[in-house]
Amino acid sequence: MDHQHIKLTASELSYLWNIYQAETMSVQVIHYFLQHIQDEDIKTLLNHSLSSSKKHVTFIKELFIDEQIEVPIAFNSSDVNLQAKRLFSDVFYLKYIKHMATGGLQSYGRVLPNVFRNDIRTFFENCLNAARDLDRMSTDMLLKKGIPIRSPHIPYPEKEEFVKKQSFFLEGLGRRDALTGSEVTNLFFNIQTNQIGTTLATAFSQVSSTKKIQQYFLRGKDIAIKHIKVFTDYLENNSLPIPMSSDQEVTESTESPFSEKLMLYHFSMMIYSGIGNYGAGISESMRSDLAVDFSRLTAEILKYAEDGVNILINNEWLEQPPLAADRKGLVEG
Repeated sequence: MDHQHIKLTASELSYLWNIYQAETMSVQVIHYFLQHIQDEDIKTLLNHSLSSSKKHVTFIKELFIDEQIEVPIAFNSSDVNLQAKRLFSDVFYLKYIKHMATGGLQSYGRVLPNVFRNDIRTFFENCLNAARDLDRMSTDMLLKKGIPIRSPHIPYPEKEEFVKKQSFFLEGLGRRDALTGSEVTNLFFNIQTNQIGTTLATAFSQVSSTKKIQQYFLRGKDIAIKHIKVFTDYLENNSLPIPMSSDQEVTESTESPFSEKLMLYHFSMMIYSGIGNYGAGISESMRSDLAVDFSRLTAEILKYAEDGVNILINNEWLEQPPLAADRKGLVEG
């Protein structure tokens, strides 16, 4: 092929490496979900997601072999116990797919501007299209089944208006109580993502066999609940509805379907996605108190994420991603 003499850029290589980790994990997770699914509509959606993830894994693996790049260990059948009892409800499976599809749309949207080789760009365009289709299918299914996912309504503007006071941004000069549409959207969305986090933390802590990792998940649940409370207060103060909790979507099973490595990696991946969501919240907030809260909470989860990475490192579960050449080390060596 005409692209074979063109080496992968740092962005292309790192994106492919990270997607391989995430998609091999998704394959194992969805394989387990399919063992217990009862709702035929959601089963179809899970199979669609599984097929998409498998295609992505196959493409990247074959590409790495062709390019003589070491294929990561990532995740495989040894990281899942398909005979384990049901841990989640069918409704959670549907919400999970919607959440992962949303994350895919965000990730692939950031990736594409930094990809230049034609075959790699085509691959990520296909990934973006797959995430778009999965998001549409899961959204339609949530609406069809009457599961609330819509963000709140706000009044339509009836006339042109201009901001006349600096207190629109700085509450110290006279508090602006009303939230902008973007602020409402970010608050509502981050409550939903933290609710997914609390569900996974509840389930993973329940089945973890390692005390330290179990405590890490429980700490994450406490952090997520606290963050939900902060965001909820903003909406409640504006008499806006709050997303429904999903705690009831975890069974009482204590039999782990996943390896400790997979659960910890999965949780870490969601944490870093959450950090990106908070960054968007900061950039789209026109209230200084809300921007400060997003910044404060980001600092907290950054520290929490670091502790999770240290657990991965101490257990030799964290594969080293592709690195730039250490020029200084080469000279000194």
